[in-house]
Amino acid sequence: MACCGGCVCCQSCCRGDTRTPEELTILGEFRDEEDEILPRKDYESLDYDRCINEPYVEVLEAMDNKRARKYEAIRWLMVFAIGVTVGLVGLFVDFFVRLFSTLKQTVVGNSVDQCSVKGCLPLSLLELLAFNMTFTFIASVLVLIEPVAAGSGIPEIKSYLNGVKMPGIVRLRTFLCKATGVLFAVAGGLFVGKEGPMIHSGAIVGAGLPQFQSITFKRIKFDFPYFRSDRDKRDFVSAGAAAGVAAAFGAPIGGTLFSLEEGSSFWNQALTWKVLFCSMSATFTLNFFRSGINFNKWGSFQLPGLLNFGEFKCPEGDKQCHLWTVVDLAFFVLMGVVGGLLGALFNCINKCLAKYRIKHIHPKAKFIRVLESLLIAMVTTVVIFVSSMLLGECLDQYAPTTHNSTSGAEDTNSTLRHYFCTNNTYNDMATLLFNPQETAIYQLFHQHGTFSPVTLSVFVLLYFLLACWTYGMSVPSGLFVPCLLCGAAFGRLVANILKVKAGMDIYSGTFALIGAAAFLGGVVRMTISLTVILIESTNEISYGLPIMITLMVAKWTGDFFNKGIYDIHIELRGVPLLEWEVEAEMDKLTASDIMEPNLTYVYPHTRVQSLVSILRTTVYHAFPVVTENRHNEQDFMKGNILVSNNIRFKNSSVVSRAGEQRRRCQSMKSYPSSELRNVCDEQAAAAAAEPAEEGQDLLQQMLDRRHAPYPNLYPDQSPSEDWTMEERFRPLTFHGVILRSQLVSLLIRGVCYTENQTSATQPRLSYTEMTEDYPRFPDIHDVDLALLNPRMIVV
Repeated sequence: MACCGGCVCCQSCCRGDTRTPEELTILGEFRDEEDEILPRKDYESLDYDRCINEPYVEVLEAMDNKRARKYEAIRWLMVFAIGVTVGLVGLFVDFFVRLFSTLKQTVVGNSVDQCSVKGCLPLSLLELLAFNMTFTFIASVLVLIEPVAAGSGIPEIKSYLNGVKMPGIVRLRTFLCKATGVLFAVAGGLFVGKEGPMIHSGAIVGAGLPQFQSITFKRIKFDFPYFRSDRDKRDFVSAGAAAGVAAAFGAPIGGTLFSLEEGSSFWNQALTWKVLFCSMSATFTLNFFRSGINFNKWGSFQLPGLLNFGEFKCPEGDKQCHLWTVVDLAFFVLMGVVGGLLGALFNCINKCLAKYRIKHIHPKAKFIRVLESLLIAMVTTVVIFVSSMLLGECLDQYAPTTHNSTSGAEDTNSTLRHYFCTNNTYNDMATLLFNPQETAIYQLFHQHGTFSPVTLSVFVLLYFLLACWTYGMSVPSGLFVPCLLCGAAFGRLVANILKVKAGMDIYSGTFALIGAAAFLGGVVRMTISLTVILIESTNEISYGLPIMITLMVAKWTGDFFNKGIYDIHIELRGVPLLEWEVEAEMDKLTASDIMEPNLTYVYPHTRVQSLVSILRTTVYHAFPVVTENRHNEQDFMKGNILVSNNIRFKNSSVVSRAGEQRRRCQSMKSYPSSELRNVCDEQAAAAAAEPAEEGQDLLQQMLDRRHAPYPNLYPDQSPSEDWTMEERFRPLTFHGVILRSQLVSLLIRGVCYTENQTSATQPRLSYTEMTEDYPRFPDIHDVDLALLNPRMIVV
C-alpha cells in the first residue's frame, strides 16, 4: 500500500534516536554517513481512486447497458492480447538465448575437446571470455540507454502495484532494453535468470498495450479513448505481471497469486478472473509455439514454461521407491532453517554490495558500470573454466532410465559434459557450470548418477558468492533461477550425505527440489505464490505439504535477521512503501503527525494567477476544493463577483453545515491553545442558552467578535504562511479534490471566463479531452503565460 500522494506529505513523526537508518533515509535525515542508504527521491502515488467530476459523470450517465457490455468486452480482449503478447515475448527471449548459448557451446566445446589433446586450453578460455564478455557488454550498454532496465524489475513492479508511481518503469524503451538485455546477460554466462525480467516485461506490456500509444515512439498514437486512468492501467499491469510469472514457470495460478500476494494493495473479484485468464493465455501461447518449434508437434503442449522441472516419478518396477515419506519431513524442516540462514546471509551481503554501488559506482561516469559488468563476467568465466578443469571429478555415466525420458523432457545423459575427462566419463562440475542453468537444475532433479559431495560443496559456495555479487549489477538480471540452482545443489548434497553416511533409501530429486525451495524462500520470503508456482512447475501435487512447510520455516528463519531481497532493494531506492503490518511505535501516531500543517487549497472559482502561483510553488499532486464560511456573506456577494460565485457554489453544494461546525468546535477544544479553548467554551455555553439563527456560523461569530475585523482573504490570493492561529482555524467546507494534471489541462486549453461574464460562458471539456494526454500530462512550467489573462477565472 502506498503513501498518499495528494495534498499531504510526510514529516518526521518519530522523535528521538529510535528510528532506523531506513526510516531516517526516507525522511531525508541521516544520523551518520554510514547509515545513509540512498538520497531521498520524490515519488508520486497512483490515482487509483477515481476523481469524480462533471466530465466523468457525463460519461457514466451516457454508459447504458449496451455500451457497458462493449466496454467490458474490450477489457477482456485487452487482457487476452496482453497474455498472448507476453507469451510471444517469452518465446522471443527463449529462442535467442538458446541460439546464442548453442553457438557458444558448440565453438567452445569443440575447442576444449581439441585443446585437451593438443594442450591449448588457454585458447579455449579466451574464446569463452570473448563470447561472455561481448554478450555482457551489449546487455550493459542497453542498461545505460535505460537505467531502469537493470535488475529483475520485481521491486519496481511491486512498488507500482502497491500504488507508487516510479518514473520510466513501464515505458516502451524500458521494455526493449529489458527483453533484449536479459537474453544477452543469460547467454553471456552470468549467474542470472530470465524469469524476473519476464515479470517486468509482462507488466510493461500490460501498461502499454491497452493505451495504443507510445511516449518513446511518438508516431505510435491511435485514437483509442479507453483505459486512460491509473486505475485501469494498474489493473492491466497486475495482469501483465501475473502473465510474466505464468510464462516463466508455466504456472498460471501461481502467477495470479503472485500478483495478489506480492503486488497489488487494491484488488477486487472481477480482477481475479481477468488476471487468471491473462495468465492462462500467456502459458498456452508460449506452450503452443515452443512445443511446435522444438518438437515439430503443433498443438501438443509439452513445454508449459521457460523453466521445465520435468516429471518426478520413481523408476518403474522399483516398489521400494517413494518420492518422500513422513520421516523426511524432519529433514525438510532442517533444510528450511538452513535455507533461511543462507538466504539472510545472501541478502545481507547483497545489501552491502548495493550500498557500495550506490555510493562509489553510480555517482561516477556511466562507463564505470560497464567496466564493473565486464569484470564480473570475466571473473565468472574464469571461475567456470578453472573449476571445471581442476575441481571437477570424472564419473562413470549412469545408464538411462525410463522415467528420465518423459514426454517433452530432455534425456539427462545427453547434457552431460565430458570436458577434461576420458574413457566415456563425464565431468560433474562441468555438467553444472557449462550447461545452461535450467539444464543444470534438471540434472540435479533427475540425474541418478552421482555428483561428488566435494563438487557440490564447492559449487554451492562459488555459485552463492558469484550470484550475490552479480545481482544488482547494470544488466537485466533475474534471481529465481540462480537461487533454485544453488538450493538444488545444496539439497542434492544433503541427499548424498544421507544416502552414503546414514544409508537411507531416499529420492535425491525430492531433496534437490526442497533445497531449491528452501534457499529461494530464504532469499525472496514468498510463501503462498511460491508454493503454488513450484507445485505447478513439478506437476506433482504430493509435494504441496513439504514445499509449504519448507517455505514457511525458511521465511520465519530469514525474517528473524532481515527482510526479503526485494523489500531490501525497495528500501534502498527510498520508495515510500507501507508494509502490511506496521511497527509498534506507529500505533501511537495519528494522522495529524504526518500531515502538512500549512494546507494549500483552491476555490471553486479561482483566478488564473492564483492557480499558476500555487502550481509553481508547490509539488502536491492534488488540492482540496473548499469554500470559506463567513458571517456577512451577503455583503461580500454585493461587491465581488468572484466571492459571490464561490458562495453560491457553497450554498448549492452544502445542505447543512451546523453539524460540521460543532465538530470543528470540538476539534478546537482539543488544540493546545488556551485562548482557542476558552473561545470555544464561552461560545458553546452561549449557543446552548440561545440557539443561533438559521444560516449563521457559530464558530465564525466567535472569531468575528473576538478578533475584529476578520481577515479578508480573497480567493485570488494565495494562502499565506504568516496566518495567525485563528486564521488557520478558519472554518472551511470541503467539496472534493482536483488533481494537478487537471488544473494544468484547464489552463493550457484556456478553460476560463472573464469577470464581467458568467461561469456558463466558460468552455467545457469532455472526459476524452481531459485524459488525452495520459499518462504524460503537461507540466505547469510548459504553460505559456503570455497566452493567459491572469485576471480570468477558472471554475
